Amino acid sequence: MLVRDARESDLPEILAIHNNAIAETTAIWDTEPADLAERQAWFETRIAGGHPVLVAEIDGAVAGYASYGQFRPKSGYRFSVENSVYVADRFQRRGVAKTLMTELLERARKGDVHAMIAAIETSNTVSIAMHENFGFKTVGQLPEVGHKFGRWMDLTLMQITFDDGVASQR
Repeated sequence: MLVRDARESDLPEILAIHNNAIAETTAIWDTEPADLAERQAWFETRIAGGHPVLVAEIDGAVAGYASYGQFRPKSGYRFSVENSVYVADRFQRRGVAKTLMTELLERARKGDVHAMIAAIETSNTVSIAMHENFGFKTVGQLPEVGHKFGRWMDLTLMQITFDDGVASQR
């Protein structure tokens, strides 16, 4: 497995992973598929903001992608980011998410990131456990703030804080 910075040529595979998460999971709360222009704009915004977009490549295919972007648009949040990690179905349970998260956290530690937040649908216990394994702590839960697949969804907020390049939990 190779983890590298994403290229524009990866966007169709990133889009396929993204749209599968929209259609089949509660990991992304959109209800309509994205198009390539939306993913292009997302990619350009991340890169322009100095935020990484990573892909894990296995046998020449994009197995998953990860990124982070500013947590909220106000300038006071400029040192806080929200992460995203998604893996293609056929590459699940092969360590792709863990490998991507390891590199994403390393990039955050080397950058100007003070806090990384994960916003996870509460029933996604696999993602919550993975974040806990990296030192994230649950800092809040928002009941019934999303609606998808005919049901209300709760949001779990998790956070890891970096201090002088070393992660510390808050």
